[in-house]
Amino acid sequence: MTVEKPAVRRIVNDPALTASQKARYLSLEAENALAYPDLDSGTRAALDDRVICDMYEGHAPYKPRYVLPDYNVVLTRGSDWLELPVPRTLEEAIHTLMIAYHHVPSVTGMPVYIGQLDDLLLPFCDGVSDERLYQQIKLFWRYLDRVLPDAFMHANIGPSDNRVARAILRVDAELKQIAPNLTFFYDPEVSSDDILQMAAANIAECSKPHIANHPLHDAVFGDRGYGIVSCYNALPVCGGASTLTRVNLAKVAERSTDAADFLNNQLPYYVDLNFRLTEARVDYLFNQSGFMDSFLVTEGWLDETRFAAMFGIFAMAEAVNTLQDKAGAAGRYGHDADANALGHKISARLADLVDTRPMKNIWQGRAMLHSQAGLSTDEGYTPGVRIPYGTEPDPVSHIRALAAHHEYYSSGISEILTLDETVKANPAAIRDLCKGAFALGFREFTANVASNDLVRVTGYMIRLSDVEKFNAEAGSRTNTTALGAEAADVTSILDRKPRVVANELFAGAGQ
Repeated sequence: MTVEKPAVRRIVNDPALTASQKARYLSLEAENALAYPDLDSGTRAALDDRVICDMYEGHAPYKPRYVLPDYNVVLTRGSDWLELPVPRTLEEAIHTLMIAYHHVPSVTGMPVYIGQLDDLLLPFCDGVSDERLYQQIKLFWRYLDRVLPDAFMHANIGPSDNRVARAILRVDAELKQIAPNLTFFYDPEVSSDDILQMAAANIAECSKPHIANHPLHDAVFGDRGYGIVSCYNALPVCGGASTLTRVNLAKVAERSTDAADFLNNQLPYYVDLNFRLTEARVDYLFNQSGFMDSFLVTEGWLDETRFAAMFGIFAMAEAVNTLQDKAGAAGRYGHDADANALGHKISARLADLVDTRPMKNIWQGRAMLHSQAGLSTDEGYTPGVRIPYGTEPDPVSHIRALAAHHEYYSSGISEILTLDETVKANPAAIRDLCKGAFALGFREFTANVASNDLVRVTGYMIRLSDVEKFNAEAGSRTNTTALGAEAADVTSILDRKPRVVANELFAGAGQ
């Protein structure tokens, strides 16, 4: 007699899911029917209590969480495994990438990185008119959203001002798709003011792109380069991230008697347990899954030495406020100098604990600290080091409160500045705010404009109109709409406070 799992039957019978979405959820149920990698009792208990968290990646890590192929390999050498010749024209190059993407795994089942597209496509643009380039990019962009409908899929452009980057920005503002996510790399020594202004105007129009502080990232990753992927994660190109685990700082604070106990005893203890969890998952990936024998590695798309381990944290705001309460202090995180300073001290302590712990099978032998954007089920906890939604101060005060955190989180940190729709009349204000944030040490600048249908949840995009349809039980063709709908219901993302960017604040932002 067959014993059914109720969850499996619910997936199969769910009328709101497409066939491909059902297949994805069923595969997760199958993986989680396997035994978890071996953990000691202390680590297992902390995981069960969700003081530490495996991001529900699955019981058998048979693929890395994030994969960042060097797509230049397939464009310059072709692929024996995929029987792909070397492309010669723009159309052939785009077609080669479209095929390649279907063979790049990730935690989502779809690629989270589709390349530094201007660098990849510019060599194929000689003799191609601007209008033809625009049409090809528009067809490509529509294909990506319709065939790989997942808002964690991420493209990069910049830092140079070039024809492909401009075409992508033009198409992205026009189509207003949730996918792909997009980051522009900004370097004041390379990027023109014109293309930065174009990126700022796009943010006003469709809340994309992210803008990355390229010199800061470049200093971490060096000559072989990096990509911004998924939400806003910075990782080595030709590698990626084997896994992302995280510590719930709020729960650690609850277990602490005061700030000293938190910093000296409880935080090191749970950091150690999270490392044990990470090591178990990485060991399975490298030594049991067989992934490193795939054609992606043997053909040189990936280098097994370039996979990082992301050590995530979240709920900094709740942790600081809890410790403030235990000290009898009234100041709140994001608004009070002492509370903010405690948060910065926690980040510095985390960076020290992570930097001094060696790891096997990990890029440069150390994990990378990450300000993790949260899950759609994180009720009562604020993502990463962000300020709780609905309590945010004015944009410049917001930036100043959090800027000191950014030096520590080399694998990704992001704030979302929700701006009043009046900024549409003056997108230069977004540009100036971005420059000011970078001058204060921000690794990345991200903004939502309150009246846009396309908005960021934690780093990925949703359309509010899609969520409305989904909640009316009409389902969604995009995989991330369900996550966005849940986040809107559980984590108060729609409570973010739209703020007006006042002219007199611009100069102060850059000081």
